[in-house]
Amino acid sequence: MAKKAAEPNDSDRIEGFAHPRETSVLFGQDLALSRAARALRAGRPPSAWLITGPPGVGKATLAYRIARYLMAFGAAAEGPEDLSVPQDNAAARQVAAQSHPGLMVLKRTVNPKTGKLRTELVVDEVRRLADFFGMTSGAGGWRVAIVDTADDMNDNAANALLKMLEEPPERAMLLLLSNTPGRLLPTIRSRCQRLDLRPLDEATMDRALKPHLPDETAAERAALARLAGGSIGAALTLATGDGGTLAKEADKLIDHAQSPDLLALLTLGEKLYRTQDGLELFGEFLTASLADRIRARAHAGVPGLERWVAVLNRLEQSFARATGLHLEPRQTILSAARELSLVARNGAL
Repeated sequence: MAKKAAEPNDSDRIEGFAHPRETSVLFGQDLALSRAARALRAGRPPSAWLITGPPGVGKATLAYRIARYLMAFGAAAEGPEDLSVPQDNAAARQVAAQSHPGLMVLKRTVNPKTGKLRTELVVDEVRRLADFFGMTSGAGGWRVAIVDTADDMNDNAANALLKMLEEPPERAMLLLLSNTPGRLLPTIRSRCQRLDLRPLDEATMDRALKPHLPDETAAERAALARLAGGSIGAALTLATGDGGTLAKEADKLIDHAQSPDLLALLTLGEKLYRTQDGLELFGEFLTASLADRIRARAHAGVPGLERWVAVLNRLEQSFARATGLHLEPRQTILSAARELSLVARNGAL
């Protein structure tokens, strides 16, 4: 029997708040949830779902909800129509404790040579699926693997996953989470059914944030919702520590991309060096803000956005490498400003 490794880190846990595997409420994603529920309860779920959407909108929460239902009821109409599973259910408790033998979560792991978190999801992790899917466990023998995120896979890992998708085992389900599905192999996308999650509207954001931020006023929660771009995860991050300040700095860098203030950027680099996970947070806010602006221009029919998309991809890779290797923040910030400036000279975003 394959040994189930616990998650190496809770990189998607926001300090002070529940992890998605412990979260029973999914806000504002009724369309995706109802589609998943129909397939599961009819006994005809796909072997793989690609769950897409911006960071923090509920992709992992939906994946764990699907997994809990399969562990508790199998692919049948025995459970609730909304795929909810009582928290005191044995399967739900095991999923929350990362101890259910029918569930595997693949994430970036710690490199034993350096003791640091890898910047990629490597092929050896994906290859664990073969042994895992050879086991029998859970209700009706279902096994579920969550890949969080598929965007993190390197080329070898992606090709190994593709082989699994080409010959899916029985009573096995892959749940691939992706912030940017366009970067995945087309052959991977074509072998998955899509569950697309959208940014939440302000009313839904307020309902989601109120239990977590009871001391904030409605106006303060609304401001967080707007700044977070419809992402609960981003809003909660903004509400803690230096999140709000870093988000504003990220917007400022994009707003002044044509003529960045180098002295201010050096000062920002010093601040990020002193802030826990500062560079990683800033990178997330910067790329999320840039992606939001690109989407808005695309919806408005603005041409010539390809260069901005290319910059976005380079920035995502740069910040992932810098945080994974614990590089000095100032150089990463200056490089990001230079990338943005070169493109902005032909027109601000």
